[in-house]
Amino acid sequence: MRTAKATAAAVTTVIGAGAAMVAAGRLASDAALKAPAGRPLPTEPRLTIHGTAAGQVTLTRDLASLRPGVYGLTGEGCHAVVGGVLDTAPHPADTVVRRLERVTYGELRPGARVWLTPQVHIGNPKTALGLEYTDVDIPGELGPLPAWFVPGARDSWVISVHGLGTTREHPMVLMEFMHRLRYPVLDITYRGDPGAPRSPDGLCHLGDTEWRDLDAAIRYALRYGAERVVVHGWSTGAAMALHAAARSSLRDRIAGLVLDSPVLSWEATLRALAAARRTPGPLLPLAVRAAQGRAGLHGGAIEEGLDPEALKVPTLVLHGPDDAVAPWGLSRRLADRRRDTVTLHAVPNAPHNAMWNADAAGYEETLRRFLTPLM
Repeated sequence: MRTAKATAAAVTTVIGAGAAMVAAGRLASDAALKAPAGRPLPTEPRLTIHGTAAGQVTLTRDLASLRPGVYGLTGEGCHAVVGGVLDTAPHPADTVVRRLERVTYGELRPGARVWLTPQVHIGNPKTALGLEYTDVDIPGELGPLPAWFVPGARDSWVISVHGLGTTREHPMVLMEFMHRLRYPVLDITYRGDPGAPRSPDGLCHLGDTEWRDLDAAIRYALRYGAERVVVHGWSTGAAMALHAAARSSLRDRIAGLVLDSPVLSWEATLRALAAARRTPGPLLPLAVRAAQGRAGLHGGAIEEGLDPEALKVPTLVLHGPDDAVAPWGLSRRLADRRRDTVTLHAVPNAPHNAMWNADAAGYEETLRRFLTPLM
């Protein structure tokens, strides 16, 4: 009898531990599958505002606050735009002083917790940039998808697709540049975004299902005057662009792809986000399996499901080795395998989604050279 009771207790313990580990894996998988649009990714550290002065803001010293370039600085109830580090400004050793370009809304209070974001502009193309635009609804398979259309003279349209942790406000960093090149821009939302339909399971599929909303946007553009489209995607938006180029019935109307910080492996990205939430190493495989089961993700990398040999259109990849969310090595491998089609532009000292922020001038010149033959 004692043996039976001991065995039952051991089995119960094992089952309980297994259930706890499964639950922990499910919680860890939320880092990517439930990443809300417009909220910081767990890889982005919180910083403290130590003070402000004329044209400058003092922040906690961190690798993030030392990044070169222009970023949004956002927290609860505030948003500002900061420029480069001001090395000559006096400050305590544990802080960094950056140029304060403007405060978009709210107040930068000392002691407030903030983070850097690639979203520099807030609002819409008219309020943020002075560009005329139209609110449009793209008919998607789950319902209407709100989008901004900024007109231009060319018959090739640029469709911009934001990525993890951002909203359609993020691609506004390039709208003035595209406007100077006379490209019409269709800046879209997709399932799970504010104002867009919710995914049936409430989860992000890292582009695996969301690409169908991009497909609807391509169809919309062609219906309303575009002869061809260039898809510019960030992060999971870049994964959506690759899916569309391989699977859309309209793929022959895609003239080119621009992939910024592309998520080429959902497994690697999910592991990175779960680890950033301090998920213990032994639970990371469970997080991956939980995500696969919950979201129906298959294959570890884009190239496993989408053969690079099938990539037929000119493709520009803008990525860098400091991306902690989407491994840079996969972009380099893709470029090495398809030298005839893929151009890789490396951007150092740039976090995920922020290649333009780190080097706006270099980014735009590279993009101009890529787009010129496609005009």
